[in-house]
Amino acid sequence: MGAGSSILGADGEWGETSLGDMPESCVAAVLLYLDPPEICQVARLNRAFRGAASADCVWAVKLPANYRYLAALAAAADDEVHDDGDGNGKRISLAATKKEIYARLCRPTRFDAGIKEFWILKNKGGLCISISSKAMTITGIVDRRYWSHLATEESRFHSVAYLQQIWWLEVDGELEFCFPPGSYSLFFHLHLGRPYRRRGRRLCATEHVHGWDVTPTRFQLSTSDEQQATSEYYLHLHEQGGWKLYHVGDFVISNSDEPMKLKFSMMQIDCTHTKGGLCVDSVFIYPKGYKPERANIVCM
Repeated sequence: MGAGSSILGADGEWGETSLGDMPESCVAAVLLYLDPPEICQVARLNRAFRGAASADCVWAVKLPANYRYLAALAAAADDEVHDDGDGNGKRISLAATKKEIYARLCRPTRFDAGIKEFWILKNKGGLCISISSKAMTITGIVDRRYWSHLATEESRFHSVAYLQQIWWLEVDGELEFCFPPGSYSLFFHLHLGRPYRRRGRRLCATEHVHGWDVTPTRFQLSTSDEQQATSEYYLHLHEQGGWKLYHVGDFVISNSDEPMKLKFSMMQIDCTHTKGGLCVDSVFIYPKGYKPERANIVCM
């Protein structure tokens, strides 16, 4: 079916019409059914589509229900960066258009002194959160006989906690945040072996990897409204060489106006043997069912 069609004009003459003759309100009604990347693509068709693709009524339904809360966090982060003289992006405010707010929320926003981060997915607007290992309480982390912090570009936070050897492994963290309503999954992002680069090649040192196939590592999740989840995994040697997302459990948010407090942990406290050679990067929270590109997810 072509972009143009014949219509009978008021003077009785047949004329031509096209997509460009559609009222913006009609175009906007169609765009409501498209995902944000598709809306941006069709905006290039003509002036009517370009105007409708920027309309607040189109983007309002794409934004998370609590976008004002998220935008306020993003605005505070932007102000802090600009005050430090390092800002190179546009500041956001609630006076911005809904499309501008959506675009800003798709960019990662650091909070809690830069050790936590949130963003929304470009295609569906779902909320994602990452929590650095530096935001967690790790048993023995101050003793360099056991742990060290490694600088790496493989982490969103450019640093991971590396365990050389320990008898008692316990990592605890928490988060208080206003989530948009929906179901979410929580993961620990871990790596067996110490990744490094030599002459541009990614390599993995395994001399400290041991003890993970004797007793399973336990992961736990609890929420302030008494949702709970537990999972256990053996971390086998054959899993070395790549980052993996270990699924801890799921939780449900019904009210975006009240902050939800999460507590999460991983532990392997069988003191009959030592374990080592583990990188702890961060904890990720994704909309349930979402699988990051190239992610290696481990589930029970």
